[in-house]
Amino acid sequence: MKDSIIVLSGGMDSTTLLHEYHHRIAIAVTFDYGANHNKREIGCAAANCKQLGIRHIIIPLTFMGEYFNSSLLSGADAIPEGHYTDENMRSTVVPFRNGIMLAIACGLAESNGLKYVMIANHSGDHAIYPDCRPQFIDAMSQAMQNGTYDGVTILAPYTSITKTDIARRGKAIGMDYALTYSCYKGGERHCGKCGTCVERKEALHDAGIDDPTEYEN
Repeated sequence: MKDSIIVLSGGMDSTTLLHEYHHRIAIAVTFDYGANHNKREIGCAAANCKQLGIRHIIIPLTFMGEYFNSSLLSGADAIPEGHYTDENMRSTVVPFRNGIMLAIACGLAESNGLKYVMIANHSGDHAIYPDCRPQFIDAMSQAMQNGTYDGVTILAPYTSITKTDIARRGKAIGMDYALTYSCYKGGERHCGKCGTCVERKEALHDAGIDDPTEYEN
């Protein structure tokens, strides 16, 4: 039964979720909020939705790029290099991004008679992204339930697992990770050095997947 909408970036995690739960997903929504990598991610999101026959909506959130403070919104040169556990990665936080996107997805869900909003946050996000943590997801889900007639809630099945675990799930269902994009710098090839590139490499390697990604380095 199609009872869900998914917040789909076009990266590894949300695309795996899209494929794993495609039988439940009626709509995928992608937000263009002015990040360096939005254009390349959106192309991947669209390709995967077309492959699965899932309706794909792209919503511009240009105000975030104009008014919010984050290295993710400030050009490729502003993106720090290193691992996600490094303190400098905090500059990539886009304030309350998931809260804004989940709120819009909630409105879309109720407008289309859907009960759930799916999001692919995982345990590796918790260190630096407050709006990926279990406490936030639980609170946001409760707020959505209280604020809708039909009691829309969040489904976040990856909250307590790692990116490697997600990649293993993708491997089990035959995911093609060449149709995903991760690099925060947004180049034609992945830079190979920013936090999300490093994490991508590690997850695919540890899951035993031949990495199809083209890296600059």
